[in-house]
Amino acid sequence: MSKAEDYEAQTKSRDEELKALAEAKKVLMESAGGAGDLSYSLAQVSFLQTSLFGFSTSNIQSTADLANFEAVRLVRDLARKEHDEALMQLARRMAVAIRYGNTQGADPFTKVKGLIRDMIETLEKDGQADATHKAYCDKELGETAEKKVNKEAAIDKLTTEIDAKSAKSAKLKEEVSSLQKALADLHFAQSEMTKIRQAEKAEFSKNEPEMKQGLAAVQTALKMLRDYYSSEGKAHEAADGAGSSIIGLLEVVESDFSKNLAEMTATESASQADYDRATREMKIEVATKEQDVKYKTKEAQDLGGAVREATSDREGVQTELDAILEYKGQLIKQCVAKPETYTQRKERREAEIAGLKEALSILEGESVLLQRTVTGRLQRRLRGELAQ
Repeated sequence: MSKAEDYEAQTKSRDEELKALAEAKKVLMESAGGAGDLSYSLAQVSFLQTSLFGFSTSNIQSTADLANFEAVRLVRDLARKEHDEALMQLARRMAVAIRYGNTQGADPFTKVKGLIRDMIETLEKDGQADATHKAYCDKELGETAEKKVNKEAAIDKLTTEIDAKSAKSAKLKEEVSSLQKALADLHFAQSEMTKIRQAEKAEFSKNEPEMKQGLAAVQTALKMLRDYYSSEGKAHEAADGAGSSIIGLLEVVESDFSKNLAEMTATESASQADYDRATREMKIEVATKEQDVKYKTKEAQDLGGAVREATSDREGVQTELDAILEYKGQLIKQCVAKPETYTQRKERREAEIAGLKEALSILEGESVLLQRTVTGRLQRRLRGELAQ
């Protein structure tokens, strides 16, 4: 009877304890859900939250369960730290896999480890692709920058050549213009000199016969007078004194006529000689200037052709430079204009891979010390929460 009474009391007490626990659980589920979500999310990891990762506290029965919880928590914390939606999605998929694996009696380790390995593989592939893309960008940007420098140097060189040849061509044209003006002046001077020479020659041609004729007349008169006054047997008394005066006067006139004729002839000869000399010099100068005009005109034309050719070459190089600049702009959009640099992406991806490998090592039992630490911590937290 005593044992029966003790058993009945124990049974009643145990029923009361289970009832109290059930009522406490019901109150928590019905009334404290919102506070639980705010206080015990994946960032906090509380095993009293019945819907945490799809588990209830009754699911935590082994080290494997704790490892699952720790792996999901690690991935979720990593996703929040790196602000990576892909990792956040992975954490959700891991939680779903664990929940349904536990519900259906299957081992969730294989599914969860597969998810983590897939994500690690994806991240590594992304890293390789990003590294390949960076190498491509570095190569293309470097080559494009070098081509840009070369094309700009070519344009500068062509521009310098064009400017120099254009300036030389302009100078030659100016010299040709000056030469042509000088030739025109020479032709005009030759024409004027010829007119003067012709007028002087016409005057000489007119005066010379008259002077010769006058001189001849004076000489004839003198001869007649000399012959007469020097003759003998005149029938009358000749006026010798008057005749001598006339002869003396005619001799002065003869001398003047002879002197004037000689001066006129000498002046004509000198003028003709000066004209001939000046004409020869002008012809030489005209020929020299005409050759200069010819050569300088041809050189200016050649320079003009070279300038046109260089201008065409520069336009071609400019077109190539424009294409290079356009391609560089596209490369910058692909390679530079990013919210984060390649180094930042690389560091973030390495951190994510390291975190996922740590989660995977937890699941594979490679981090025994971590599991023991996590198990002890979670068990102490569970005991404390259950005690409350």
